[in-house]
Amino acid sequence: QVQLVESGGGLVQAGGSLRLSCAASGRTFSSYSLGWFRQAPGQEREFVAAISGSGGSTRYADSVNGRFTISRDNAKSTVYLQMNSLKPEDTAAYYCAAVWKTWGLGVKYDYWGQGTQVTVSS
Repeated sequence: QVQLVESGGGLVQAGGSLRLSCAASGRTFSSYSLGWFRQAPGQEREFVAAISGSGGSTRYADSVNGRFTISRDNAKSTVYLQMNSLKPEDTAAYYCAAVWKTWGLGVKYDYWGQGTQVTVSS
């Protein structure tokens, strides 16, 4: 099992940057694929980015590709989401999630953090 705690959210102007962090408990962090998701008020949760256990593979939603970068530090049991060129439509609660040794499209994540709010003002 793994517990996830996000941080780094806040208020930023359009065009600005934020870096989200997600710290995980447990000794087998590198065996988990990790993802970032977001949910805006009144909308469904949507996929943002994912990274494999080794960090060698990543995937992005079209809406953030080229602006956001997912990375991980397995020694620190932490995954990051660097968000650049932020837009008002990026405003949402951001969640990190983990799944054991699974990679690909349509992955069902088993563990979720509590979320961190990102607000982008125009």
